[in-house]
This record gives sequence, C-alpha cells and structure tokens, in this order.
Amino acid sequence: MDPMQKMWLSMIALLIMALSVVIVTFARSKTKGALRFGLSFVAFMMMVVGFIAGLASIT
Repeated sequence: MDPMQKMWLSMIALLIMALSVVIVTFARSKTKGALRFGLSFVAFMMMVVGFIAGLASIT
C-alpha cells in the first residue's frame, strides 16, 4: 500500500470513529429502549471497523 492510500485509509478510519461517537452520544441522550440498544450496537460496530482500518493504515 503506498503512502497516499494509507493516508486515505487513516482519514476514513477517523471519520468512521467520529461518526460512531456522534451516534452513541445521540442514542444515549435522546432515545430509549430497543432503538437505544440498536444505535449503540451500530456505533460499537462502527468503532471496531474504524479501529481495524486504523491498524491497517499503520502496517
């Protein structure tokens, strides 16, 4: 992977993780019940994907 691809991958990973923080903040402050769980779960999965993409951009 060339340096430009690594840069784009790391930027995408950062954006995914930032979006997951926004989603979990919204879920915990504005929703209840199953919707809250669903949004939190989606945000957690996005955080995991962002973490893996961040690791891939380092190596």
